[in-house]
Amino acid sequence: MKFIVSSTDLLSHLQSIGRVISSKNTMQILDNFLFRIEGNILTITASDLETTMETSLHLDTVEKEGAVAITARLLTDFLKEFPEQPLSFTVDSNHAVEITWDNGKFNIPGAPADDYPTKPALPVVATQVSFPTEVLLEGLNRTLFATADDELRPVMNGIYFDLQETGATLVASDSHKLMYYKRTDIVRDDAASFILPKKPAALLKSSLAKINDTVTLAFDDKNAVFTFPGYSLTCRLVEGNYPAYRSVIPSNNENKVLIDRVEILSAVRRVSVGANQASNLIKLKVADNRIVVSAQDLDFSVMIDQEVNCRFDGHEIEIGFKSTFLSEILANLSSTNVSLELSDPSRAGLILPVESEDEHEETLALLMPMTIGV
Repeated sequence: MKFIVSSTDLLSHLQSIGRVISSKNTMQILDNFLFRIEGNILTITASDLETTMETSLHLDTVEKEGAVAITARLLTDFLKEFPEQPLSFTVDSNHAVEITWDNGKFNIPGAPADDYPTKPALPVVATQVSFPTEVLLEGLNRTLFATADDELRPVMNGIYFDLQETGATLVASDSHKLMYYKRTDIVRDDAASFILPKKPAALLKSSLAKINDTVTLAFDDKNAVFTFPGYSLTCRLVEGNYPAYRSVIPSNNENKVLIDRVEILSAVRRVSVGANQASNLIKLKVADNRIVVSAQDLDFSVMIDQEVNCRFDGHEIEIGFKSTFLSEILANLSSTNVSLELSDPSRAGLILPVESEDEHEETLALLMPMTIGV
């Protein structure tokens, strides 16, 4: 196996897929990248058994095809020290790898490509759907932060893709907050759904930020494959049934607050400094076109409040939220103004963006309240 590749191109691709590799692999071979050359195409694979990511580069110079596994950390650290220049890779029959450049060489041991696990194959009849890159990226950005870390309820540890004839919906929830993102312009004749685990979702999010094209998604009941220019990601899906998220979204909220998103976010962050560190409880008292955001920590005799102007339609209400959750949601929305819809202090509040740049986009956040106490 012998080929020449650009040092910076190779490093860029390795860094994109290298996040797949786990620091605690159960198989030593998974600490490696798999290099495979067929024709003038170099395909590099990284895997942790649950998630596999591949990237392809077109090479101008290939003298001999073949495949080898190369230590990921060592190779990546080595490439970080290089400016743009061609590197020549030569692999002998014992899988030893020699990398040469204009005034040096680097010898490292490789491993047989046959030892590297193969990725799962989808059936020919797998469900398929396409997303514009910016749409899928927006959905991941809106929902990923709301996923849970719950060993007892693994279905909550991912993003639920609900594909219907009325649109494609991405949902994430940790039982305290819920994020809902829907595209009415991506539809299917037959309904389908799956739960994408958090790790591949995060990998997709970082990879798609560099792409401006179409993502093709194919999946069955166990695995999903996301394909986009130069890359593919294959992952095992979360097994189980996602909760009926639509049933927890309240529809009759008689108290509606229209407020500047940045102003209320700044107030929440500022006031949360004085909140009890164990509960992070802040109170929102709404009346007469103003919100008073307050917090206190009785253990340290700390109290803080701030008033924010708003447009309010409803009756006076005081409700408590966890400040970190409310801040996350407000920071995750991009509109200038948000609408806060409340029914009573014991029921979930809705936070919706008022403005939207796309008529096909629907975004909604739900946040469970906290008991205010006496």
